[in-house]
Amino acid sequence: MLTKASALVTTKWLHNVLKSGVPKDIRILDSSFHLPSSNRNGRLEYEEKHIPGASYFDIDECCDKSSPYGHMLPDTKHFEQYAGNLGIDLSTHVVVYDNSVNYGFFSAPRIWWMFRVFGHETVSVLDGGFMKWCSEGLPTTSEVVHVPKTIFHGLYHPHLVKSYEDIANNLKDNSFQLMDARGEGRFMGTKPEPREGIEPGHIPDSKNLCYQDIVDKESGVMLDVKEIKKLFNETGIDLSKPLVSTCGSGVTACCTAFAAYLCGKEDVSVYDGSWTEWYQRSTPDMRFCPSDKKDSK
Repeated sequence: MLTKASALVTTKWLHNVLKSGVPKDIRILDSSFHLPSSNRNGRLEYEEKHIPGASYFDIDECCDKSSPYGHMLPDTKHFEQYAGNLGIDLSTHVVVYDNSVNYGFFSAPRIWWMFRVFGHETVSVLDGGFMKWCSEGLPTTSEVVHVPKTIFHGLYHPHLVKSYEDIANNLKDNSFQLMDARGEGRFMGTKPEPREGIEPGHIPDSKNLCYQDIVDKESGVMLDVKEIKKLFNETGIDLSKPLVSTCGSGVTACCTAFAAYLCGKEDVSVYDGSWTEWYQRSTPDMRFCPSDKKDSK
């Protein structure tokens, strides 16, 4: 079992691990995912260049295809099959990264969270991501690896996932804190959402802690734990109390959940549908959304 510290691994550590090839008990996953407005394709970029030995984890494939919302969690059987096809079983140490060019990571913590949801704790995020790996001149390849399939036995942990109904009930009983990982503009409704038909705003009583603020702006690596704890405190989030993370569609919510995990809080849940689902299902009185006021005039 990994320690808290090893949930976040360095490029130096991974480079040393790979000097003699990828060990049998380690699987590296490129989980690059980009917002619809970015005009980028994570899979194509992986095929062009990635860390040697890495496989591609596609959150738009390992998801509930029947849901009207993007990349929602799959069921246990689907996840078991997807992980097994990547050569991952319960003895595997999974190391996940993405190729965000601004913040060191973006979608990698989503895969970290997914593995934990399905009972696999031995999973790490690469600090600084592919951006740092490349900036250090470490080796890359376009070779796509083919690993032997294995059997992954999942055990679903429902306490790490929240639904629309859970969030709606919380408006009445206030049983947990809610933090939103989007930028302040989207949270306050002054900047547009990246998805067509979704207006910006936020769920009432949620706190805004942008995922971009938990990394060093120069290096793209995570801030140290003391600085992260200070951010939580300044945002008005009490890490000793129940906490749920949300964002636009359940991706960067996992970044702030990961940050809380590094601070010792292991039980942060993620609202999987996040603002995209909330905006489409809630009524105007259940959200802070400036466009609602404009429409009512």
